[in-house]
Amino acid sequence: MANKPITDKAKQLVKYLINGDTVTSASTKIGYKGKSARVSASKLLHKPEVQEYYMQEVRNKIGYSSHKALNSVINLSQSANSEYVQLEASKDLLDRAGFKPADKNQHLIQGDFTISIDLT
Repeated sequence: MANKPITDKAKQLVKYLINGDTVTSASTKIGYKGKSARVSASKLLHKPEVQEYYMQEVRNKIGYSSHKALNSVINLSQSANSEYVQLEASKDLLDRAGFKPADKNQHLIQGDFTISIDLT
């Protein structure tokens, strides 16, 4: 299924969706007409090979945009007006670089227990 080719229409639909169009808008742009345009596009999107292609394109778009997000977090950590925002952005950068603090866990034990202290 992973190697099953998808149609150009499916690729165009995914392109429009990745760029922010709604399913209804994208479906009419790729040539579906009438009230069933959205339904036809939805059926196309439920095909496993189209879903796989869609997720691949989402990952690509995230990858292409990640440098902008990184620069935004760096700028916030250095020049945000709020010290809280600077702290949170700095902690996020350190976390993503692998310098995450150890997780703090609290363990609760339920049940009855008794303590006997013999002072004799």
